[in-house]
Amino acid sequence: MEPQFAYHSNAGFTATTKTNDALINDQQVKYFKYSPLGNYLALVYPEKIAIMSARDGKQQCIIGIANVLEFEFSPRENYLSTWTRFTKPEEGQEPKRNFVIWKTTTGKEEIAFVQKSQAKWNVQWTEDESQCARLVGQELQFYNSNQFSNGISNRLKIEGIADFSISPGKRSVVCVFIGEKKGAPASVRIFDILNLKQQLSQKSFFKADSVTFHWNRLGTHVLVFTHTDVDTTGKSYYGETSLYYLSITGNFDCKVELDKQGPIHDVAWSPNSKEFIVVYGTMPAKATLFDHKASPMYELGSAARNQVRYSPSGRLFFLAGFGNLAGDLDVWDRRSFKKIVTMQASNSSTCEWGPDGRHFMTTTLYKRMKVDNGIKIFHFTGVLVHQFDCKEMYDGQWRPDSAENWPERNALSPPPPGIKPPTPAKAAGKYVPPGLRNAQRSMEKMTLEKKVEKIGMVSGSQLETEKKIKNLNKKLKQIQDLRDKMKSGQPMELTQIQKIETEPSILQEIETLKAKLQ
Repeated sequence: MEPQFAYHSNAGFTATTKTNDALINDQQVKYFKYSPLGNYLALVYPEKIAIMSARDGKQQCIIGIANVLEFEFSPRENYLSTWTRFTKPEEGQEPKRNFVIWKTTTGKEEIAFVQKSQAKWNVQWTEDESQCARLVGQELQFYNSNQFSNGISNRLKIEGIADFSISPGKRSVVCVFIGEKKGAPASVRIFDILNLKQQLSQKSFFKADSVTFHWNRLGTHVLVFTHTDVDTTGKSYYGETSLYYLSITGNFDCKVELDKQGPIHDVAWSPNSKEFIVVYGTMPAKATLFDHKASPMYELGSAARNQVRYSPSGRLFFLAGFGNLAGDLDVWDRRSFKKIVTMQASNSSTCEWGPDGRHFMTTTLYKRMKVDNGIKIFHFTGVLVHQFDCKEMYDGQWRPDSAENWPERNALSPPPPGIKPPTPAKAAGKYVPPGLRNAQRSMEKMTLEKKVEKIGMVSGSQLETEKKIKNLNKKLKQIQDLRDKMKSGQPMELTQIQKIETEPSILQEIETLKAKLQ
């Protein structure tokens, strides 16, 4: 058995496995998404949504709604929410309800709302889907899913409420964020959804304009990742960050103490719900494993990393440096704390574990990179086992599946036979080592002088092009110096890392300018 995955490119939509023929091929799909349990696949077309069986590719139902921009399944896949752009009604008319919740199996509309903002547009569900909630102004409004027609079933109104999150797990609680106001600190408060008058836990803090909630799988503890828009110390352009740890029972809370200054880059809970990893600090960033009391257990070293992901079983995890970083990735064995491999996944837009816990997929998406688009699937030992290249890649996703269907082995599997990577797309430009650049420029100058001798003159535009190439080569030299600095382990400013990331575009520009001189 092989895990299924799907991707959407300029060639269309495909759902497949590494070795089997495609389950679905479709040229008209605009967007797609798997349901959380992996039973369904939602395909969005310009005029409709098709709910397909992810197992056999057969159509389950059609939802007749056009121009969908956002869509999301409920946790147990019984409902699909959609959002279309809000349009201002004509005078005297009621606004169109542009946020709709549909029954997945029938395509029947269950309830609809007016939702102007695309940000945080959807409801949040309890894990059993008995209730859902949405934030309207400073009030949380709850609905019973089996009685949508009865309207709001309960309310939680708190002055200053700005965000909320419903826990997973058997006991459903809601954590709300209240921002700072008139010198009073910000806070998070946890309530029992079945008794909203009962506050279970609270934590107050300053320096928090917004938060991100990270629940463990059991829903017993939550990490609250706080952000400010501005760093008042002047040390960062991107605000300040902190991390707080709360139990839903109210018997324990604390600030997660981090021993290196700088931003928090990422946080991930282990699937066992008992430990978590934080990547933090100025580059090279530090990664530390914490236990269920937020005490450090193991230090994973420092490197240019800003992302952490556990495999579904929790046996493996990777630390990676994407976005403005070079794309280095380390795979670790949690049981032995041994680093299995360090590899490069340059220009990756996303990187996620497959449901088997033995493979991960990287994507290079068109919205971020205009070259080298495609998907790659790697064995956890770093062996490339599948690759698909295209002109424009828009999305790539694994089909979710229960970890129980992929039992963990005591011994890690050996590296499989790899594939020979397809011939890569033509590079945006060729990197020239600093020691050879003077020779290259001399050759280019001689070539241009010969052209001048031949035609007796050189146009101003040619001279301007030569000048641009010279300046761009200077930038490449500076980028190489920064790469050497990063490899030596020296601290890096975010602006320096961003400068390194501009190398592909500079190379592409040089190639374009050289073409003009030929």
